[in-house]
This record gives sequence, C-alpha cells and structure tokens, in this order.
Amino acid sequence: MKPVGPIPPGYSALDGELAIAGRLASALVAEAGDTPLFVYDRALLDARVAQLRAALPCRVGINYAVKANPLPAVVAHMAGLVDGFDIASAGELAICQRLGIDPPRISFAGPGKRDDELTAAIEAGVTLNCESAGEAARALAIGARLGKPPRIAIRVNPSFELKGSGMKMGGGAKPFGVDADKVPALARHVIAAGAEWRGLHIFTGSQTLSADAIIEAQGKVLDLAATLAEAIGHPLPKLNMGGGFGIPYFPGDTPLDLAQVGAALAERVAHLPSALADTDLCLELGRYLTGEAGVYLCRVIDRKESHGVTYLVTDGGLHHQLAASGNFGTVVRRNYPSAIATRFDAPASEEVNIVGCLCTPLDRLADNAMMPHADVGDLVAIFCAGAYGASASPSGFLGHGPAREMLI
Repeated sequence: MKPVGPIPPGYSALDGELAIAGRLASALVAEAGDTPLFVYDRALLDARVAQLRAALPCRVGINYAVKANPLPAVVAHMAGLVDGFDIASAGELAICQRLGIDPPRISFAGPGKRDDELTAAIEAGVTLNCESAGEAARALAIGARLGKPPRIAIRVNPSFELKGSGMKMGGGAKPFGVDADKVPALARHVIAAGAEWRGLHIFTGSQTLSADAIIEAQGKVLDLAATLAEAIGHPLPKLNMGGGFGIPYFPGDTPLDLAQVGAALAERVAHLPSALADTDLCLELGRYLTGEAGVYLCRVIDRKESHGVTYLVTDGGLHHQLAASGNFGTVVRRNYPSAIATRFDAPASEEVNIVGCLCTPLDRLADNAMMPHADVGDLVAIFCAGAYGASASPSGFLGHGPAREMLI
C-alpha cells in the first residue's frame, strides 16, 4: 500500500460527496457537461493572497506567475488580488492584454524570447527581464527601430540556489539569467543606450517547503541585489526576489511556515542597505497562489482485476495531469492527494490502482492506494491541480484532447 498526499484545507463532504466551494462535484460536472474537468475555487485564491498579505511586510508586493495557471478567468480574478504579473511568452502577454491588464504591471522572463516577442513586449510597454547580453542587444535594436526605449530589467544567475528546491534556477551554469559578475557592465550599457532601467530579477528555485531555506535565499538575494546596485552606480527601481514557496503534494509533506518566512523578511526589510532604500520589492509566486485551489475530476469508466490487483480506469490521465502521474520531474513516483469524490466521506476499504485512459503504462494517477469501494460512474478527484496541470500536460497526446476548466 502507498499512502496518498494530504488533501488541502478548504474541501469538505456534503451529502457524502466532495464539495468544492460548497457545491457537489457531480453537480459541477453536470454544469460543465462532462469529465474530465478542472475546477478552481476563487474563494481559496482569495484566502491564499490574504494569508500572504497578512504575513509579508507591506513593502513587499506579490506578483502572479501566469505560467502556473493561464486560464483567462483565473488571470482576470488574480488581477484584482496581486500587484503584478510575470509572463513567459507572447501567448501569456496576449492573455494579459485581452484582459486589459496595465502593461507596467507585467514583466516578461524566459531565456529564448524571439524577436517578434520582444517587439510585442516593447510595443506594449511591459518590462523585459533580459536573460543575456545578446537578448539585451536585440531589445535595444528593436526599440531603436520602433522609436520606443525598451523597459529593461536584468535577470541574474546568482552563484547560490534555493536549498531543497524542486527545480533549481540558480547556482552554477544555467540557461537562465546573466551571471552575477557580468550584470553591472550590462546594466550600465543598457542604461547608457537609453533603455528605461527597471532593475533586477533574481529567481533561485521553486517548490520548497523549508522556511529556513527560503529565509536564507531571500537574505542572499537582498545582499546580492545591494552589491549589484552599488556596482551599477544607478538606483535600483525594482527587485523581483523570485518565489520558491512550495505546497504539500506527497505523504509526509508539511505546509510552509509562512509566518516564519514573513517575520524574517520583515526584519530584513526594516534594515535594508542604502542601495535598496527606495527599491520596490516583490515576490513572484505561481504554484503557491493557485495550486491548492484546483481539483481535477475524472470518471471511473471501468473496474477490472489483473492478477489480483484492482484497477479503476478513468477517462482522465497524464494528458491532463502529467505531474500527478509522476512524469513531470519526479524521481520516485509518489501519490498526489486523491479521493473518490462521490464517496468522499466513506471509509477506505480496498487497495486500488487508479489509471487513465491512455495506451501507456506511464498513465497512473494513484498506485496501491487505499480508497472507498468505487464502481463505474464514480468520480475521482486529484487535488493540488490548480497549478501546472492543464497547461503543463500533453493534452494532444493520443488525441484525447484537453479537459474542461471552470472557475467557481
């Protein structure tokens, strides 16, 4: 038997069934038209941002990393909650533009921005987090052609990383950002060339549950930013400190101690060096804002036994929830938080494998998990599906198509 991960707070049983935002899972499926279905709870989005506001010093803003969940309804809702948006493609820029998000609230990162993407960003007036000297040169040339100075920040590749990070974005050779020792000269060059100088972006890693690791990384980020600002010789308008805040996915995971992180950051912010005295500070968060607010619902379409093992075959799978299948950077596959949604408060009575509909043994949603007895027609819920679910999964694989999505 393998345990499943912890179900996030905010979900409950109603008439024996999973309720999301007070509504039965089966009713939401009926409203959407069918399964598979991602459901995102706006009240949980509101609550998470409120928790952050209460814990963080007032001077530190919150940016939403659109890549975590680019569903336009989600992005539109976040627009009323956060201070800024971090995008990683012209496609995400287009979403923000269609929603009327003010361009000065948007910054654009990514190591491989095409010239057409740079052009769209400069025309729109968003900040480019330039990741190389070559990209900065292309941005300056495009700005000169357009007659519009680009808004440029520099993404820094620091010499340190976020300890315990699921994905390390700093320390050593990386495709991301400009090596720290090369930043001052590049910054002075873009300023002299007439760009609107917007500061630094220092992202060290993602998905850690260790408050100590985040506190250490944030301290190093502030120290590095101050050193670089002094070397550049110009005021630093803004510092994007990155994020890295994780959520519990697996058995044994414990939530990040947000109060500890906030208290430590408040202490550092209260004693900033003079080089950062007037710098706008922000955190860039995606998964931490939306991950626990989403549930993936799929339906059992077959129940079978093979060599004494029970399989619940669903109409969902890794083409919608790649991470839950263990194929999104996980070394050892562990079970995401999952449940039989239509028997949510029933006791676990059998060990089952929950699999998807794809013709590959990689398509697994839960292995050897203890669940209530489920039959054909029951709904399965996979939690922590609000980030890197629908948009980070190969929905075109085997031609099954994308899942439905709804914000409630």
